[in-house]
Amino acid sequence: MGHILVIDEADKAPTNVTCILKTLVESGEMILADGRRIVADPAFARGRPNAIVIHPDFRMLVLANRPGFPFLGNDFFGALGDIFSCHAVDNPKPQSELAMLKQYGPDVPEPVLQKLVAAFGELRAMADQGTITYPYSTREVVNIVRHLQTFPDEGLANVVRNVFDFDSYNKEMREILTSALHKHGIPIGAKPTSVHLAKELPLPECRLTGYWTTNQSGNPRRKLLCPTETRQTDVKGPMFLRVQRYPLERHEARALSFTEEQAHWQIPMNEVNIVCDVTTATDTIYVATCNPVSLYAMHVSGDTVQCMDLYDVFPRTISGVWQPFVTVAALGSPLQGQVVLHEEQSNAVLHLDVMSGAVRRIILSPEGQETPKNPSSWWSNKQDQGAFKMCREFSQKNWLVFYKENQNHLDVLDVLEGRAHTISLPINLKSVFLVAEDRWLLVESKTNQKFLLTKPMHMGAEDTGICQLHTITEDPISTGFGTTSGVELTVPCEVSRDQLPAENLGAALGQKIVSPNRVIADENNYATIVIGFPDLMSPNEVYSWKRTSPLAGSSSAKTIFTEGRQSGAVKQTNCVSLLRANQLIRAVPAGDVPLKELYPKDVLLASMGGGGVVTVDMGGYVRLWETGLDTLQRSLLEWQSMIGQEDGRPVQVTIHCFQVIVDKTTKQVEYSTGSKENTCAAVSVSFEITVERDSGLDVSSPKHGKIDHDNTPHVGGNMWAGGTGGRDTAGLGGKGGPYRLDAGHKVHQVSQAEKDAVPEEVKRAAREMAEKAFKDRLKEIHMSEYDASMYEKFSGAVKRQVQSLRVILDSLQAKGKERQWLKNQALGELDDAKIIDGLTGEKAIYKRRGELEPELGTPQQKPKRLRLLADVSGSMYRFNGLDSRLERSMEAVCMVMEALESYEHKFKILKEFRAQCSTCGTKSYPDYDIVGHSGDGFDIELVRCDKIPKNNKERLKVLKTMHAHSQFCMSGDYTLESTEHAVKEIAREEADEYFVIVLSDANLERYGISPDRFAQALTCNPQVNAFAVFIGSLGDQAVRLQRTLPAGRSFVAMDTKQIPQILQQIFTSTMLSSA
Repeated sequence: MGHILVIDEADKAPTNVTCILKTLVESGEMILADGRRIVADPAFARGRPNAIVIHPDFRMLVLANRPGFPFLGNDFFGALGDIFSCHAVDNPKPQSELAMLKQYGPDVPEPVLQKLVAAFGELRAMADQGTITYPYSTREVVNIVRHLQTFPDEGLANVVRNVFDFDSYNKEMREILTSALHKHGIPIGAKPTSVHLAKELPLPECRLTGYWTTNQSGNPRRKLLCPTETRQTDVKGPMFLRVQRYPLERHEARALSFTEEQAHWQIPMNEVNIVCDVTTATDTIYVATCNPVSLYAMHVSGDTVQCMDLYDVFPRTISGVWQPFVTVAALGSPLQGQVVLHEEQSNAVLHLDVMSGAVRRIILSPEGQETPKNPSSWWSNKQDQGAFKMCREFSQKNWLVFYKENQNHLDVLDVLEGRAHTISLPINLKSVFLVAEDRWLLVESKTNQKFLLTKPMHMGAEDTGICQLHTITEDPISTGFGTTSGVELTVPCEVSRDQLPAENLGAALGQKIVSPNRVIADENNYATIVIGFPDLMSPNEVYSWKRTSPLAGSSSAKTIFTEGRQSGAVKQTNCVSLLRANQLIRAVPAGDVPLKELYPKDVLLASMGGGGVVTVDMGGYVRLWETGLDTLQRSLLEWQSMIGQEDGRPVQVTIHCFQVIVDKTTKQVEYSTGSKENTCAAVSVSFEITVERDSGLDVSSPKHGKIDHDNTPHVGGNMWAGGTGGRDTAGLGGKGGPYRLDAGHKVHQVSQAEKDAVPEEVKRAAREMAEKAFKDRLKEIHMSEYDASMYEKFSGAVKRQVQSLRVILDSLQAKGKERQWLKNQALGELDDAKIIDGLTGEKAIYKRRGELEPELGTPQQKPKRLRLLADVSGSMYRFNGLDSRLERSMEAVCMVMEALESYEHKFKILKEFRAQCSTCGTKSYPDYDIVGHSGDGFDIELVRCDKIPKNNKERLKVLKTMHAHSQFCMSGDYTLESTEHAVKEIAREEADEYFVIVLSDANLERYGISPDRFAQALTCNPQVNAFAVFIGSLGDQAVRLQRTLPAGRSFVAMDTKQIPQILQQIFTSTMLSSA
C-alpha cells in the first residue's frame, strides 16, 4: 500500500525548489541528495540497488496559500498548477464551522459560538472585497473558543482583542472591525454598567369599575339561538409564483449597551410600498404590504428574506381606483410555512405556500368574492362601506373567522379540512374577539352592546348545528346611598385569548386570587382585567387602569395624511398582550405619548413568543424587542458574561409589572428601549423623462436668458434660462444656446438634425460666450472659500471605498523583471555549482541570462505609472439627472485622490515633474495629475503636474472644475483620442507597471465610435494595461459595449462602491499574468 506525501505551505519555498517536484510528478523520477534515484518503471530498477520504485498507489497532496498579500508567497499555481488536480479550499460553511467549534468548546454557550461564526464570516467576505487586509481564518476562531473553554469567566469582548488588537493602531481599520463585531452582537468596548432600559412611567391606581353579567335565562332577546350552515369550500389553483430571496442585513442592537431591543433589519421594499400587517409563527415573521401586494417571510435569526410578489393577483391601480388592503395569518401543523392572506375590501382569501410559491384562492361563499367599489381615495369611505375582517387568534390550529362590519353573519374557515361554516346572527357586527375556541366576544355595531357566542347549553351542539348568543350586561359599581357610577360602553381594541397565570393576576390586582380572566385594552384604559370571564356565568368583576385622557381624543390617532390631504382612519389596531410576561403592549400615536418630544411614525406590532414583540414601521424597518422580566434578566446575565465584570459588583435592574414605556426613537411603543438608533432612511429614486420634439423655429444669437425665481418649467421659446427644448438660451435639449443649465425639469429634446442645422456664426458666438462663462466660473471657484459641507458630500460618500482602495494598494507587489542568471536550466552555460549533480545524471545543470519574475513581497524599485482619464463631456452633465453619472465620476476622482495621497512611492500618476532619492537612488514621485476628456479636447488638465491637491480645499477645486467643464464644454467625444494619447505617453518613461483607466459614460455610439476601434485603442501597447470603466449608461448601452470589448478590459460600475473591487480585479489580473 502506497503512502501519501503531504507538503504544506508549498508557496513559501522558492519556485526553483518547488520545481523539483515537477519532475517527480510529470516523469516519476527524482534524484535524492545521497545519490539514490526515484523511478516509476520497475524494469528500470532491476539490478540497480540505488533505484527506488514508486508504489502505484502513491499520492501527493500539496497545500499552498493564494499569492499576494498577506501571505506573500510564490505563485505556486502559476509554476506547477498544470500538473496537479487543483482544488480551491474555501473556509468551512457556517454550519460546519459551528459544529467544529462545539468540539473545541463544548461548554461555551451556543449563542456565543453563533455570534463568532457570523462575525468572522463577514470579516472574510470583507477581505475578499478588499475592505480589510487580513482574511481572518478559522484558526483565529478556534483560538478564541479554546480560550473561552479554558477561562469561562473572561468575557468574549476581552478575548477577541487578542486577535484584533494588532489592527487597532489604524483608526479606519479599527472602526471597520468594531462595526462588524457590533453588528453581530459582540460587545467589544462596552461596559457592564451600560444598561439602558426604558424609563418607567407610573400607572394610575387599579380600581374596580363594574361587573359583566352573562345572561342565560329571562328575556328571549338575551338568549338567542343562531343557525349554522356547513359546506365544502371551492379552491381555485394552484398557480405558482416566483419566490425571491434577498440578503437580510441583521444588526444586533446590544453592542455597546443593553436595551430591550434585540436586533433590527430593513425589508427590501420600495419606498412607495406600505406595510399593512405583521404576524408571527414560532420563529418566523410574516409582513404583508399593499402597494403592490407582497408577502415577506423571514426567520428571526436567518440571513435571507423571502418575498412573494402578488402583482398578478392584485394588479397595481392608479389613483381614484380601488387598491387592496391585506392582512395575513400564519397556519400551524401540518401546514407550517403556509399563510392565509385576506383582502379586506373584496373578501378575497388566498392560501399561500412561501416555500414553493403555490397560490390558491379559497371561495368562502357560493356567491364568490365581492367586487370592490371605487372610492375616491384608498383610505376614504371605510366607515361607510364596511370592510371584511379576519380573526386569526387560533390560526395555528388552522381555522379562521371572517365577518363584515355592519353585517349579521360569521364565516368559519377550516383550512385543513376545506370546510366553511356560516353562522347567522340577529345583530349587526362591529368587532369580533375569539376569547376561547368555543366562546367568542361580539360587539354590536350601533350600540356597542357586547354578546357572548357559545355552543348551545343543555343540548348536543354537534347534533343541532346551532350556536347560542348570550347578552352581556355591564353593571356599574355602587357608590353608596343607593347611587351607582355611570357605565360607558367602550369597544375593546384587543382581548387576550388566554388568561393571566395566577401569580401574575395576583401581582396585578394586589390580592391572592385564582380565577378565569381575560385582559382587555381599549382607548380609555391602559388595561382592563375581567375576573371570571368567559367561563363563569356569575357576575364578573372588572378592574381597570384608567387613562387621564382617551386615545381617541388625539387628532393624530384617527387620521393619516397622504399627498398633502387628510385620507381617513388607520386600519390596524396596534396592540398585543403578553400574558406570561404580565404585559400589555401598544403602539400609540405620537399625540398620545406623554412626552414633549414627539416623532410621528406608524408602527405595527405582533407578539414574538411569550416575552417579546416584533415591530415593523411604515418604512419596512423590523425590530425585535424583549420585554418579559424573566427573559430580560437571563439576557442581561448573558450579555454581562460576554463583557466580563470590571470589579465583580453585580448590576441590579428592577422592572415592575404593567409598565408604560415610551420609545425615545419612535415615540410610540409604550414598552420599548431608550436607544437612539435611527431608522433606515428610504432611498429615493429619480427618473428623468426626455421628450423628442421639433421646434420649427430658427436661432438668433446666444444669451443666458432671464432667471425665473419661481422655477416654472419652460418648454421651447428663447426667453428663460433653464428651459428645455428651446433655442438661444442656456438650458437643456435645445439648440443655439451658449451652455447647458439644468433646472430640474422634464427634458424636451430637439432632434439632432435641428442642432446640426444651426449656422456656424451662431455656433461661434455660442462658443465664445461659453468660454467667457467658463473663465468666470473658474475665477469664482478659486476665489471662494473652502466649503466643508460640499466636499463632505463627495468625500463622505466614498469614505469606506477610500479605505478599501488603500487596502488594495498595500497589497500591490513589484512586477518589473530584471535580467539575472537563471539557474537549473536545460540549456546555456555550465553552472559550476551543478557539476556533481551532472555526474549523477541531473540534466538541469546549466544557467543563462534572462528576465526573472520578482518574488512576491519584493520592494518596488520603480514606481507604477497610472493615468486616470475622467469623462467631463457634455453628456455627463446632460444625463446627470437621469443616473447621477457626473456625481459618480466626481466621487471616483475624489476617491482616487484621497486614496493615493500617501502612496506616491508605489504610483506615479502621469506627470512631468520628477525627483531623485539621495540615499538609494530610487525615484520618488510626490505629485500627479488627472486628465479629462470632452468635446473640447482629449488632454484637459484637471490637476497641474507641479501643484497637486494637498488638502480638501484644493481637491474640492478639482471637483468643481470637472462640474463646470461638463456644463460649458462643446458637444463631442474624444474618448478614443484620449485613450490612444494616454497609452502612448505613459510608456515613454521606465516604470514597474503601466496602467490607463478610462472613466466613460459609454455614450460612444452617438459619435460613431465603434467598439472595435475602442478595443484597438485599449490594446495598442501590450506593455500598458488599459481598462475602461463605464459609469453611465442609457438603458443597456454599457452592458452591450462591454460584451463587444476584449474580456477583462471593461467594467460597468453604476455605483461608486463597485470601483474599489474593479481596481482590485485590475491590479490582481496584472499581478497573476505572465506578460
